[in-house]
Amino acid sequence: MGKSEIVNQKSKISIGFSPCPNDTFIFDALVHNKIDTEDFLFEPSLEDVETLNEHAFAEYYDVSKLSFFAYALVSDKYQLLNSGSALGFKCGPLLISKHQIDIANISKIKIAIPGKYTTANFLFSIAFPEATNKTEMLFSEIESAIVNGTVDAGVIIHENRFTYEQKGLKKIIDLGEYWEEKTGMPVPLGGIAVKRSLPEKTKYKIDRMIKESVEFAFANPRSGYDFIKANAQEMSEEVMYKHIGLYVNKFSINLGEEGRKAVQRMYEFAQEKKIIQEMHRVIFVRHN
Repeated sequence: MGKSEIVNQKSKISIGFSPCPNDTFIFDALVHNKIDTEDFLFEPSLEDVETLNEHAFAEYYDVSKLSFFAYALVSDKYQLLNSGSALGFKCGPLLISKHQIDIANISKIKIAIPGKYTTANFLFSIAFPEATNKTEMLFSEIESAIVNGTVDAGVIIHENRFTYEQKGLKKIIDLGEYWEEKTGMPVPLGGIAVKRSLPEKTKYKIDRMIKESVEFAFANPRSGYDFIKANAQEMSEEVMYKHIGLYVNKFSINLGEEGRKAVQRMYEFAQEKKIIQEMHRVIFVRHN
């Protein structure tokens, strides 16, 4: 039997994730067959996280990275996997500006956010519920918008944590620290969701394979360099690996009880604030 015939017998699984270094680091081994993907053929699409959030509403991918906040709005269509997530301490979004701004005045200024459905916007909304003058932008455009005065301040995510000071911008508040002080829990940023309609056995296998992909990446940190670098745009290697170090950790291998509790607490907060409705279905894929 030829190689093409074997490939044709595999079940195709569409998977969407971002081109950010943490995601390409996590998924490199999975999508490039550096681990045994058994009877699956993973077909990757790389898109900005807010685009992934929006695509989840239409069930675009079988498996998708998305903001934990956005997941609450598609929990009837998807379940959360235990592997591949971005959670942690001291890694949350930052509110920045050209000038120091008094916290009491945040509601009076124009703020850029990296998407309506992002966890960054959710955390900002919890901290500043009266700040409604928001403009949605691609996360990579927010620093420039602040510098040129299009907005007064912005909520930044991803590698912009490492670059904003070089542009003369200042931190107003670390929204991750705000969450940690309020809850004592890691900040849930992004998770991996799988279609509820897939067979349970398939969900378990995908979860296990993503875990193996993360473990492979940790064991062979330079293995995915070309894939990571190709999608990191003009990011320096130093920033690229700082990014990975910040967002890929033990929770990426397995959320565990601590990670799942943090995610659940986020949804409790959102329900208390009437930002989302109560979710009645089991949200995490559970292994037998």
